[in-house]
Amino acid sequence: MRQIVLDTETTGLEPALGHRIVEIGCVELVNRRPSGNTLHHYLNPERDSDEAALEVHGLTRDFLADKPRFGAIAQELLDFVAGAEIIIHNAPFDLAFLDAELARCDLAPFRSHVGGVVDSLALAKERHPGKRNNLDALCDRYGISNAHRTLHGALLDGQLLAEVYLAMTRGQETLAVDSAGDAAAGQLSTGGRLVAALVVSADAAESALHEEVLAGIARECKGQPVWSIG
Repeated sequence: MRQIVLDTETTGLEPALGHRIVEIGCVELVNRRPSGNTLHHYLNPERDSDEAALEVHGLTRDFLADKPRFGAIAQELLDFVAGAEIIIHNAPFDLAFLDAELARCDLAPFRSHVGGVVDSLALAKERHPGKRNNLDALCDRYGISNAHRTLHGALLDGQLLAEVYLAMTRGQETLAVDSAGDAAAGQLSTGGRLVAALVVSADAAESALHEEVLAGIARECKGQPVWSIG
């Protein structure tokens, strides 16, 4: 499974008023693990940022003056995200800007190029109703350090969101075995009948990670976890 965590920074809040993307960052996950592949660009918006936006990301018009325009990187972006599931925090905001930029390039809306979009903000609100669910609050809730985040940045925020999303959806993976696992195990099922299974013991690092996961679940638990009773 290939997923892309995507974030943008913009000159303001309204693409309908001519506001533009000034930074875009993408982080690739393969089978719920960071692959190390990223895409990152600063972009020349050909306009000033609103003061409030500038306070958020600090990307001045002078800094962005020699950066590429969105049209120059549009195909690279679409190639990178093609067919993947896209994870965005407050997806309607970023999608509105992406669609506006793509329309300027006579390209189809963003969703038509990808396998689907997950709004991690909507997901966080389901998991934690009535609580603050911005990225800083979620980092604090899941024990993810964001001490280096003095200003918003698309790639940095994408990397933090990838960690938050994996923590927030921990335990939601299906029990399906991917094609590589099927090949290693021979053939796990025929006509829905289980015929074989491949068992791989956890190594020391994996066991330590498992304990870390359990500790994270325990912190989120209102009462005492059942596995600690005895």
